[in-house]
Amino acid sequence: MKRWLAGGVCCLSLSLAAPAQAQTQAAQQDGLFWLGRVVTAAREQSYSGTFVYRNGVHAETSRITHLVDNGKEFERLEVLDGSPREVIRSNEEVKCYLPESRTLIIEKRGQHSSFPVMLPASLAGLSEYYTIRKGPSGRVADRDSQAILLEPRDDLRYGHQFWVDMNSGLLLKAGMLNERGEAVETFAFTQLQVGGIFDRDALKSKFGAQSSGWRVLNVEATEARGKDETWLFRVQLPGFRKLAGMKRSARTGNADSMHMVFSDGLAAISVFIEALPDKPELGLTSLGAINVYQRALGDQLIVVMGEVPRATLKKFGDGIEPRRK
Repeated sequence: MKRWLAGGVCCLSLSLAAPAQAQTQAAQQDGLFWLGRVVTAAREQSYSGTFVYRNGVHAETSRITHLVDNGKEFERLEVLDGSPREVIRSNEEVKCYLPESRTLIIEKRGQHSSFPVMLPASLAGLSEYYTIRKGPSGRVADRDSQAILLEPRDDLRYGHQFWVDMNSGLLLKAGMLNERGEAVETFAFTQLQVGGIFDRDALKSKFGAQSSGWRVLNVEATEARGKDETWLFRVQLPGFRKLAGMKRSARTGNADSMHMVFSDGLAAISVFIEALPDKPELGLTSLGAINVYQRALGDQLIVVMGEVPRATLKKFGDGIEPRRK
């Protein structure tokens, strides 16, 4: 009798768990569907609008115009607060105009992300490290939106909230939440126009005509091919894998520096290894969601930065050391 009762309880538990698991999986797939719309829309939609970005106590307003023409992407981003800055993108070429310092930075990127760059091109694997579910619907920038929530399954990463335009699939608003559930970084459109006819002049730099005498920095990034035999990463963070390893040169006479990027598909950690300056600022610092950890190792400066908790960053940074020959 007891054996029968035990077996009955076990079967009942399994019968209750199966629908709950199916519901969870369905919620994950529904959330991933909405995030997939964001990735596609950012790459394929033409739009213009004004948005506000906040990181800690810092806030700035920007205007963006994004045009897709015959499969090619063109973009102009202008910061409207504080020091004037402007970014012009034509497919892989990015030009950054800094009029106060009369500087033009030109960079060609082999792989580019469409604005906003908070989501990866591939969403595979996100559900292994985040619980993804739909939140409430609402209004952002006078447009109907659907909230999608990503809750981390461990203490190594931050949580996220996304509000997706129900009509176009564009990301209207996003927030990053720290360990205490506080928003440490947000961006939100205040005005947005999707589709329609766009004036080509809206994509031209307003500083282009006056930049002929400016200092020009051609920043090159070359992918480090093969296995890196120079540096060893002893601490492996679950889900984080190396996406890129690049050697950067600004053609200013400075020594080359290494730049490596690790990501779990959403959170990213950048590692810079360069010559140690005379008076380095070592230790941990923060600006909103961005944490920075700097440590000296011989005559090298290791800088680790990313939008992950400080403890995660320090743990990862302390595990970097040169390979023994």
